[in-house]
Amino acid sequence: MLLPIASVRSSYPALTDGHAYLDGAAGTQVPQAVIDAIAGAYRAGIGNVGGAFPASHRSEAIVAACREAVADLVGGRPGGVILGPNMTTLTYRLAGALSRDWGPGDEVVLSRLDHDANVRPWVQTGATVRWAEVDPVTGELPVEQYTELIGERTRLVAVTAASNVLGTRPDVAAITALAHRAGALTYVDGVHATAHGPVDMRALGADFYATSAYKWSGPHIGAVVADPALLETVRPDKLASSPDTVPNRFERGTAAFADLAGVTAAVDHLAALTPGMGTRRERLLASMTAAEKHELELFEVLQAGLEAMPHVTMYGKPVRRTATAYFTVAGHTPLEVAQHLAARGVNVANGHNYAWEVTAALGIRDAGSAVRAGLVHYNDRSDVDRLLEGVADLN
Repeated sequence: MLLPIASVRSSYPALTDGHAYLDGAAGTQVPQAVIDAIAGAYRAGIGNVGGAFPASHRSEAIVAACREAVADLVGGRPGGVILGPNMTTLTYRLAGALSRDWGPGDEVVLSRLDHDANVRPWVQTGATVRWAEVDPVTGELPVEQYTELIGERTRLVAVTAASNVLGTRPDVAAITALAHRAGALTYVDGVHATAHGPVDMRALGADFYATSAYKWSGPHIGAVVADPALLETVRPDKLASSPDTVPNRFERGTAAFADLAGVTAAVDHLAALTPGMGTRRERLLASMTAAEKHELELFEVLQAGLEAMPHVTMYGKPVRRTATAYFTVAGHTPLEVAQHLAARGVNVANGHNYAWEVTAALGIRDAGSAVRAGLVHYNDRSDVDRLLEGVADLN
């Protein structure tokens, strides 16, 4: 099914400012429905949970609906959805809780492909780290190396479902299968991947699946999804007075209730990108499949245009990827390129984008890293053309 791009774009008020928003990998714009949901929650009146009054009950309903929406989006269970301010905070929280039972010589397997938020929290547990390396030419994360990296002392394997700079989609299911065979847990960073196609965390073999709503048209809220039965075995640090139930015991402090209403609205928006019937989960699978097809078709134009320019170097040529380009322009720093494009109404990111390990592996981390242009479902051909014209001007 084709994505009705004109209709999709009309639902995003920010797109009327005339800019080409190619910075979606750093955070997407939000549709009117999300804005209305957040404002509506405040307008109706919300209170902290646990009260005997209607405003408190409204907040409790918002939380429950948000858990159901996130579960539908990633193929999880509502009772296993941990909500928080962002993926980094939640990953640190889970790393601290899981590592309480680890001892000297216990190992974690990490990848150089990952965003630092799925690296540093595990490094800082003090476990022995074994590294999966990235092919610097293709940007691939070869599965074969994991047979040597995973062993009887492996406690956890952390891996990304998609690189936030190279776009690489590694074979996560094959990696997690090796981890589970050794009795290790798996922690999958789905922050970049979730925005760019249908997600089934069970098929990926993710014991923990992390995502952030601001990457898929929602507010700045993070979530980690796991089997509730697994969460029952994990004991995080918490206030003595706060609930000890799952998933509540992982959620520190008062939630941003209005923003949680925005998360639900964002999931509903994604489910309605294409017309269709069925459960919300079924509609999400259909619409996100159409969104992925739309993005990759646009990316073919973007990639071909950049590769045809002799002054441009693109990084990563993965077989399976998201529509994310990472490149440098000869004679110009990444910041200069981003400033040049911004002056022409084209928004792109520059720098390492927290891809700390992979930019070092590519040899560009200390040179300002690169320029990142990321396509999402609301981008169109005019956005791509404007980027290519702007980069060509730098020749």
